[in-house]
Amino acid sequence: MKRKLADIAAMCGGEIAHGGDAEVIIEGVATDSRKIVPGCLFIPISGERFDGHDFAGDTLAAGAGAVLWAKSKGTPPGPAVFVEDTLAAMQRLAQSYLAACGTKVVGITGSNGKTTTKDLVFSLLATTYKVHKTQGNFNNHIGLPLTILGMPEDTNIAVLEMGMSGRREIELLSGIAEPECAIVTNIGESHLLQLGSRLEIARAKLEILSGMKPGGLFVYNGDEPLIPRVLDEPSTVKPEGMRTFTFGLGSGNDDYPTGIMYFEDKTVFTSKAGGNDTLELPLPGEHNVVNALAALAVARHYGVTEERIREGLRGAELTGMRIETVVGASGITILNDAYNASPTSVKAAIGVLEKKRGYRKKIAVLGDMLELGDAEADFHLEIGRFLTPAKADLLFTYGPLSEKIAEGAAENLEQDAIFAYHDKSELIEKLISVLHPKDVVLVKASRGMKLEEVVDAVKNCNLHR
Repeated sequence: MKRKLADIAAMCGGEIAHGGDAEVIIEGVATDSRKIVPGCLFIPISGERFDGHDFAGDTLAAGAGAVLWAKSKGTPPGPAVFVEDTLAAMQRLAQSYLAACGTKVVGITGSNGKTTTKDLVFSLLATTYKVHKTQGNFNNHIGLPLTILGMPEDTNIAVLEMGMSGRREIELLSGIAEPECAIVTNIGESHLLQLGSRLEIARAKLEILSGMKPGGLFVYNGDEPLIPRVLDEPSTVKPEGMRTFTFGLGSGNDDYPTGIMYFEDKTVFTSKAGGNDTLELPLPGEHNVVNALAALAVARHYGVTEERIREGLRGAELTGMRIETVVGASGITILNDAYNASPTSVKAAIGVLEKKRGYRKKIAVLGDMLELGDAEADFHLEIGRFLTPAKADLLFTYGPLSEKIAEGAAENLEQDAIFAYHDKSELIEKLISVLHPKDVVLVKASRGMKLEEVVDAVKNCNLHR
């Protein structure tokens, strides 16, 4: 964003503080006082443990062109725009900037797969348009407006991921972004602790429709019956003239796989909407084919040719730690999926492990799945029962909840194939002691379990077998 200070004040509903230069050009925004770029707008956010206003003077000294300043905080330390609330003003500024640029928005949410789907949508659209996307996990009430304000003005399409932990959060994000297209990848079990049921999670996810432009396209997983159920509820806010497109594994969807072939580092598939065209996806797993179908629907909606679709899929670059294949120093193969976990995504990752061929042993390292509410023990037990000798030769679990995974796995796996730990260093020591360079190891858990430490240990160990 590059605007005069006067324009910024008008866009966010503020007013220039006494002494501010209305004509000064502001370029870019920052909420982190350690990441100031000369001439940027510093936006101080007030949190429970800090108040960004305390650092405003430092940011101006470091070269910030001006700051947003809450009127309740007294006199600003330099050039400023007075607002009632800095966070709300930043959100309004992002909404105004997006509208001024005329950029179209694809909004993406879902319990699992939204980041992979975002990356695939970006890769497909970028073959034809100038596209901007959410980086990392900047998908909340702060991250989404920052993503928009970091967008080049000549961007054709912004692909914005929308996350949430409770009701009304995606409604806020959708109101800021006003998507023309919206994707709901699926309805899983994440956030059951906060929301209590999958139905309530579905209602929260479908809030993405509340800010959608009239005549917009809603692309959703047709294998999930809760989505049409919520769509039919009178309380669900939908845009006038909304169109729908369904994807999934079931043949009743508008698009579904008609053939899938699994390879070591890619998946090749055909689908109903693509006819006989063979598409190559640089990702393992049936669930990623489903994610790709959602991305394909959006690409075709925007007129991307089939030739460029093939090009975009082949060249897709995916955010790390989501079934990222890592080859260790010894040659061992690691499937790093340590970013997050829910029952749905853990089963999908195990499915990827099951289809690996030509390895000495398939080993699953699974940690606790967090924020699952009262049924968390049952969900972990279910994962254990899902495991069979065809899916994993050995199981290592980490964490108190994962004891239930080990318990459930004992119904199908031999007891000497199951290792349960509360101490991560002990798990790593035992795991390395049984590894062979020709093994494949899946590592999967919720982010809070920090199982990337296991990935790093296995990656860097020397195996002499």
